[in-house]
Amino acid sequence: MGRRIIFTVTNDLAFDQRMQRICGSLAAAGYAVTLVGRLKNDSRSLTSQSYQQVRLKHLLFSKGKLFYLEFNIRLLFYLLFVQTDAICSIDLDTAIPGILVAKLRKKHHVFDAHELFTHVPEVARRKRVQAVWSRVERFTFKHTNAVYTVGPAIAEYFEALYHRPVKVVRNMPIATDFSAMPSDSSVTNPFSWLDDKRFILYQGALNEGRGLEALIEAMKSIPCELVLAGEGDLSKALREQVAKAELQDKIHFLGMIAPQQLPQLTRMAYLGFNVSENVGLSYYLSLNNKFFDYTQARLPSLVNPFPEYTKLLSDFQVGLPTEPNTASIIANANRVLGDVALHGAMKTACEAAGAQWQWDVEQRALLSIYQQLLPFQP
Repeated sequence: MGRRIIFTVTNDLAFDQRMQRICGSLAAAGYAVTLVGRLKNDSRSLTSQSYQQVRLKHLLFSKGKLFYLEFNIRLLFYLLFVQTDAICSIDLDTAIPGILVAKLRKKHHVFDAHELFTHVPEVARRKRVQAVWSRVERFTFKHTNAVYTVGPAIAEYFEALYHRPVKVVRNMPIATDFSAMPSDSSVTNPFSWLDDKRFILYQGALNEGRGLEALIEAMKSIPCELVLAGEGDLSKALREQVAKAELQDKIHFLGMIAPQQLPQLTRMAYLGFNVSENVGLSYYLSLNNKFFDYTQARLPSLVNPFPEYTKLLSDFQVGLPTEPNTASIIANANRVLGDVALHGAMKTACEAAGAQWQWDVEQRALLSIYQQLLPFQP
């Protein structure tokens, strides 16, 4: 058996595509991998994976300060008594127990920053809370053995602030073999009711700053339907907005979709939506997985006019830069809907980009990090 790595997250494990790809790749390379998360009241059953999955159960709290305190204490005791050669903390909310146990047991610690945690809107607007997480961040960078993150811009930010190298492992999807997908969608595809509809797709968390309120308002002037795949803090408010605007026949909430089903849904859409608001540095420097998921599914999209996306669109015009306001969304959505040649050109660009922007290529950076830290012969 290869070297042992434990990954720790605070979320449910069923919908975390990035962690499924990371753990799967390392397991395929010969590492013994365990992914630790939590069991929620509405958690779905986990699908079988090539790595071990552990959910911490019977948590008394589900959010807020008491949740983080309880989860970190439970995680600390879990990590103290399991065999491992390295602990990888995903974001700051599991970093302290990971570092403490790694130091105590003389093991390696790795930090994987899925976002610029101290600058997400819900943290940045509460200055005392931001100050606490900033101290956790400084502690983490001082005591971890290796760091990687989801995009070059965030890596550059960390390198300038902490004067240490930060690697990049982008959120690339696994390449889709369209020829292998079943042709009889009415039997195998749970989204077959969308077969005869032209629709815009948003997949991801229904959270603040994602441009969703403006998108729903824009749908009054866009001649197609909208499908929202995900849940989040704005789930109730967005449904209420749709009901108030009497758009229930035009806008569909699908809830949480299992990662293995998402490609089926994504390839059915006509246009993807990835237009966040500039509500903080974390969003401004972001590089969302949905951007690459849309591209891999040959789905043109409306895209953030942020630095990372601008660079990528200069290589392949897989979408249109769009401001997170109703007027811009209407103008660009209707432009794509009304211009068959433009839509076709962007689909062609998606096909070319998809050959490069995929996990089989990106995982090499991941494997290099762990092979340098935990070398072994499979």
